[in-house]
Amino acid sequence: MAEERKTIDELIQEANLKGDTLKGASDFAIFLKEEGMIAGGVHGSITYNDKAICYMHMDGSNDVPGPWSVWPNGDFSSDSSSLVLNDAQKEIAWTNINICGECGGKCAPGSTKTVFGKQFDNVCSAPLAFCDPKDETLECLKVILKMIKQ
Repeated sequence: MAEERKTIDELIQEANLKGDTLKGASDFAIFLKEEGMIAGGVHGSITYNDKAICYMHMDGSNDVPGPWSVWPNGDFSSDSSSLVLNDAQKEIAWTNINICGECGGKCAPGSTKTVFGKQFDNVCSAPLAFCDPKDETLECLKVILKMIKQ
């Protein structure tokens, strides 16, 4: 029998997030609901119309990738969307490049990728990773997820 999907609110409650981390995750939950995206579990996909938009991990721990992290699912080699990141948002995205940690996944040891016009080496198959995003970083993540959703 398949495991029942938990709501984003249930995931936040179970992760026992506090302070600014709780505020950021709660803001993200509101965004997901407003955009019609559905969370899939502690370490699962967030979908829109059955399409995986991103993957999220939420466990409240201080260990990587906790307390909560989001990996957008897409090709960021060009601005192919009607939504475009401004220069400040591109800088934020570049700060969140996911360098291959040789976790045993298929991407090891990473590859050279262009992300929003800038080239990076040793990038994971999930090129962006937003760990405990807040404020401008969370807003940047939201724009990226809207781009993927289109």
